[in-house]
Amino acid sequence: MITWRKASHSESTSTQSDCVEVADLGTSIGIRDSKAPEAPHITLTPVAFATLLTQAKRDELPH
Repeated sequence: MITWRKASHSESTSTQSDCVEVADLGTSIGIRDSKAPEAPHITLTPVAFATLLTQAKRDELPH
């Protein structure tokens, strides 16, 4: 079973959460939209995921 996690600062209502969720898939990291948990998710290597987080924190992602 995959355990999906979201940030503790995520806002949520009784019917919907507006955030992404991540999961440790063993050799990769899964990322999905919390509003569409049954939709396909993307996977990144741990290094690519760490790079994504670093760039997001530094506001270095393309707009």
